[in-house]
Amino acid sequence: MSKLNNREILKKRRNNRSHYGQFLLLLCLGVFLCMVLRFTYVSVFKTVRGVNLTQMAQSLYTKSNVISAKRGTIYDANGQPLAEDTNVYTMYAILNKKQVGLDNEPLYITNKEKAAKAISSVLPITYKEALNDLNPSTNAFQVEFGNAGTNISLTQKQKLDSYHISGLNFLQQPSRLYPNGVFASHLIGYASAQSDPKTSKVSLTGQMGIEKVYNELLTGKDGYKTSQTDNSGVQIETGKTVDKPAKNGDDVYTTLDYRLQSLMETEMTNVYNEVHPKSMNAVLMNAKTGDILAATQRPTFNATTKQGLDKIWRNTLIQDAYEPGSTMKIFTVASSINSGHYNGNATYHSGKYLINGRVVPDWNPSGWGNITYNKGFALSSNVAMAHLEQMMGAKTWREYMNRFKFFTPSNLGFPGEETGSVQFTYPIEQANTAFGQGILVNAMQMMRALSSIANDGTMVQPRIVSKIVDPKTKKVIKSYPRKVVGHPITASTAKQVIQHMEDVVYKSYGIGGAYKIPGYKIAAKTGTAQVSDGKAGYESGDDSYLYSVAGIAPADHPKYILYITMKQPTLKGTKTASQLMAEIFNPVMRLALEENKNAENKNNLKVPNVVDKSTSIARKELSSAGLKYIFTGNGDKVLDQSIDANEKVSSNRLVIVQTNGSKSMADLKGWSRYDVATYCRMTGISADLQGDGYAYKQSIKSGVAINGATKVTIKFK
Repeated sequence: MSKLNNREILKKRRNNRSHYGQFLLLLCLGVFLCMVLRFTYVSVFKTVRGVNLTQMAQSLYTKSNVISAKRGTIYDANGQPLAEDTNVYTMYAILNKKQVGLDNEPLYITNKEKAAKAISSVLPITYKEALNDLNPSTNAFQVEFGNAGTNISLTQKQKLDSYHISGLNFLQQPSRLYPNGVFASHLIGYASAQSDPKTSKVSLTGQMGIEKVYNELLTGKDGYKTSQTDNSGVQIETGKTVDKPAKNGDDVYTTLDYRLQSLMETEMTNVYNEVHPKSMNAVLMNAKTGDILAATQRPTFNATTKQGLDKIWRNTLIQDAYEPGSTMKIFTVASSINSGHYNGNATYHSGKYLINGRVVPDWNPSGWGNITYNKGFALSSNVAMAHLEQMMGAKTWREYMNRFKFFTPSNLGFPGEETGSVQFTYPIEQANTAFGQGILVNAMQMMRALSSIANDGTMVQPRIVSKIVDPKTKKVIKSYPRKVVGHPITASTAKQVIQHMEDVVYKSYGIGGAYKIPGYKIAAKTGTAQVSDGKAGYESGDDSYLYSVAGIAPADHPKYILYITMKQPTLKGTKTASQLMAEIFNPVMRLALEENKNAENKNNLKVPNVVDKSTSIARKELSSAGLKYIFTGNGDKVLDQSIDANEKVSSNRLVIVQTNGSKSMADLKGWSRYDVATYCRMTGISADLQGDGYAYKQSIKSGVAINGATKVTIKFK
């Protein structure tokens, strides 16, 4: 019985083992089958938990580099760069002594005194300040050097690298170079490095002016380059590479003339520093095309350093509206002539004029007795203009203001334009507008209206950008041609108005004699307007005026318009406002007229390119071209030349050549203001230019050593 039981127990155990084995076999087969199915799924669909394994593998063994697009360059009308890409650096110093490289080479500052001495010799920071930065009160890992350690140029970095200071490091970032410093700064604007919050990529973005308005075109599109690598990151030669080239930003060509703009900036600075007006504007325009050849304002700023930007952000050429004063009389007379109400030989009683019990005064309260309207214009008589407005009638005068497109945008493309307004309800207000009070305009509206006077009655649109060019193909993507925007007056009227403006300059009683330029016929009209106090009244005091001049030349065949305003200068009694503005007007207009004459001369000489050549070769090439020239510096290599290569100039034009080496003062006697200003700019010295014409006296004798700290006074006659 017991044996039977034992047999059954053994049989049961065998069955259990068999069942257990079968279960394990089925379990293993099930697991294996699941694994096969899983691997099959993965191999077919290449996805695990929503992750694409192919893409993941490619990302592990694929190296991708972004190819940054170059921002487009902004040029003047002749291809001179006004804004272009560069790199700047931010410097920092590592102080942690645990930072070592291969062979325990120190990667930290080992000699703080030596480092401070090197830093202070290159950057705008004193030795003591640099040493203090290198010895912080806390146990800092690394230190920076404030503003002095930012925006470091490549040249400065290379100088610091030459000292071989361990632990001194630099971070590179894109920047924008404005090689001319203060140069139509509010028109060109500036671009600064901005970080994308999503990608942390740093790129240049326009913040003002052309840089902002044309930012999308200037920016371009980044490219990339990908390649396959092995486990150690080394590129596999047989690996696939994918390239997408960067699309560089388009180039913007302005209408500015580098030489005219440079001279205007110099002359504006001289006058601004002398009488410190609250603001100044100057615009030179080609009357036939509307091209703005030079334009600037004060206060202004240096686009590279941003110095002065905190003083004024506005582009006052379009964002400031003001009462123009007597320059508005140009349009009053034009409207009166064109509407058939003008009789220049008729007389009126000057001094004052009553309109509904309100007085219109002349700037000379006692007047000049009974005089003709022709003489009244030359004397800038308010009473004459009030009479003309009354004879035309308010409706006609208002219609002509609209014809001249006052109160409508100048359409230069810049944001925030002040389009102006007019007080025109009562008869006295209507009369006031005839001599430029109670009416608000901006400088570019004045330029547009003046173009009709200088262009036989045809009014053209001012423009600052001429074309957009693809930097690779050099093809013009978009052009901005001359645009006619109206015909407010006839050609006959325009000619008569210019004749009256000539009387302002050349008649014995005219008040614009300061604007005579020998060899050329000038038509001009001066202006003096009271400055509003912002409370429906006017400021009081000797310095509470906005002075202006509008000039057209040559008067017999008009081509250029130059308009200058100067608001509330501190006049010292030694010079009148007209004399001060003439110090800007005369040199700039003369240079424009001379350039125009030279351009028409078929016997002009071609200027060779001597930059980067030896001084001996440069002298031979300039002499062979028949050009007058002078070298600054005693070096053996040419760094720059004052006139662009391949430009054609007259034989009396002076080519100033800058070389390396030390510099000494040239004999400037007989030089024009433009050549003197160019010489001073190229040598880096400060100049006080006094008078007009040609240099006859200088405060530093020729041959004396000069440097960036030198200041010289040059007198002209």
